[in-house]
Amino acid sequence: MTTGRRAILLAVPALAVFAAFWLLPMARLLQVGASGPRGAAAYLAVVTDAAYFRSLVSTVALSAGVTVATLALSLVAGIFLQRNRFPGHRVLVSLITLPLAFPGVVVGFMVILLAGRQGLIGEVTSRLFDAKLVFAYGMGGLFLGYLYFSIPRVILTIMASVEKLDPALEEAARSLGASTWQVTRDVILPALGPAIVSAGALCFATSMGAFGTAFTLATTQIDVLPLTIYNEFTNYANFAMAASLSIVLGAITWAALAAARSLAGAGVAAAA
Repeated sequence: MTTGRRAILLAVPALAVFAAFWLLPMARLLQVGASGPRGAAAYLAVVTDAAYFRSLVSTVALSAGVTVATLALSLVAGIFLQRNRFPGHRVLVSLITLPLAFPGVVVGFMVILLAGRQGLIGEVTSRLFDAKLVFAYGMGGLFLGYLYFSIPRVILTIMASVEKLDPALEEAARSLGASTWQVTRDVILPALGPAIVSAGALCFATSMGAFGTAFTLATTQIDVLPLTIYNEFTNYANFAMAASLSIVLGAITWAALAAARSLAGAGVAAAA
C-alpha cells in the first residue's frame, strides 16, 4: 500500500466525524436560517432589527467588560501565585479552580444567594444603610456570574505562562536600573502578551455563548443573544430566526478566536 493511500485511509475516520458532527449540522443550520419569511436576509436581522441589534450590543459589551476585568484581576493574582510560595498555597490554588466544576445554573443560583432579594449583600446593606442592594437579576448580576467562572481559567493560563518566563531577562532589566513597574511594563507584560491575548479571547468567547447563568437569572433586564435565541426557538417557534442568530453569534465568536490566534502567534515568546 502506498503512503498516499495509507494517509487517505487514516484520514477517513476523522473526515467522517468532521462531516457528521460539524459540516452537516452547520449546513442544516444555514439552510434553516434562510428558510423563513425573510429568506437569507434573516442573517442581517441582527443589525437591521432594533431588538436583535440591542441584544447583540449588550452581549458584546458584557463579554468585553468581563474579559477586561478578568484579565486585570487574573494577571495580578496569577503572577503573585506563581512567584510566591506560602503555607496553604496549593490549597488556595485548588479553591480558585473550584468554579470550573460548577455548571452555569449553579453559578446563577450562587449569584442570587449573594445579590438577590434575600441575598447576603442585600441583608448587609439593609442593616448598614437601611436600603437593600439587589442586582442579581440584571446585567450586573450576569457580569458577576461570568466573572466568577472566567477568572479560574485565565489565572491557570497566566500561571503556566509566568512559569515559563526567563528570569534572566528581569534580572538584566533590574541590573540596568529598571524599577519594579518598569520591569513589569517592559519585560513581563510583553512576554505574557500571547498568553494574555489567547486567554482573553477564550474568556470573550465563553461569555458570548454562556447560557446557563443567564437563563437562571433571566428577567426583562437581561438581554443577551443566547437568551434571545432560546426565546425565538422555544417561545415563538421561530426556527429560522433562531438559526440565523446562532450563525451570527458563532461567526462573531469564531472571528474573535481567529484574531487572537493571529495576534498570539505560536506561543509565549519568552518561553522560546
